[in-house]
Amino acid sequence: MTWISRLSPDTAKAVRALAERTARSDGTAPLSGHILEGLSSPGDSYILATVGTQLIGLAVSHADDPVELFVDPAHRREGLGTELLHTALARAGAAWAHGDLPAAAALAAKTGLVRARELLQMRRELDPGWASEQVAAAMIPAGVRLRTFVPGQDEEQFLGVNARAFSWHPEQGRLDLDGLRAEMAQPWFDPLGFFLAVDVHDTVLGFHWTKVHVDTPNPLGEVYVLGVDPDGVLLGRPVRGLGAPLTAAGLRYLAERGLQAVMLYVEGHNDRALRLYQGLGFETFATDVVYRAPR
Repeated sequence: MTWISRLSPDTAKAVRALAERTARSDGTAPLSGHILEGLSSPGDSYILATVGTQLIGLAVSHADDPVELFVDPAHRREGLGTELLHTALARAGAAWAHGDLPAAAALAAKTGLVRARELLQMRRELDPGWASEQVAAAMIPAGVRLRTFVPGQDEEQFLGVNARAFSWHPEQGRLDLDGLRAEMAQPWFDPLGFFLAVDVHDTVLGFHWTKVHVDTPNPLGEVYVLGVDPDGVLLGRPVRGLGAPLTAAGLRYLAERGLQAVMLYVEGHNDRALRLYQGLGFETFATDVVYRAPR
């Protein structure tokens, strides 16, 4: 199997179509959203498995991330998944299994892999009344106000807070200006759904960036990224108590757009974030797992 660095527009279209069919069959998307949005992005590499001209499987390598791969449900149990997995492990040492499906878990066990990371997708129903109650209940600390992101003004401050808040995170922590601009160029980007907590000097202390998925049968809101500056100082003390009001503001915005459900992703070991989201009634909907060889 050979890695290639670019996809033609027709091939990218075929990848999206196969991903959609696979998602309908498996009940979970086989690739991350940023992978599908950035097909043929510079630096990404691909393996295409075909029968004649028909695409039946794919592996994607993005930066230093675990490889993402999947096989057409109609062509499983033919050894292709095993072949793609071994190729992925040779390149990155780890692979994502979206949805933690039994077939993926069985293949990982057969290959002698272990669970190295769990990413939980959580969801809850959404309505304006409930969301407004959360805003009323969430106390904004004295000296803080919430406002929305201003393109062309807030990029640098946001990126600084994001880097500090997610210094430990393998994907979010590496977001740079080019990556931010690429996301801001996406059709779903809306600065009115991007909330910043600032002090009296307009210094950014935290943020809640929301997203709306319109490519699903029922449009779905998302707590896309929520972060608070771990080095932030307010009135001479470390910043505290911003997570709840920032979350509530974003949930109200999504509810007022008429969305009936909201989702988010959170690391399985992030106990503090889990307590916040569980307290708001979010429940685990699906689990994505990174498998790698034992160290």
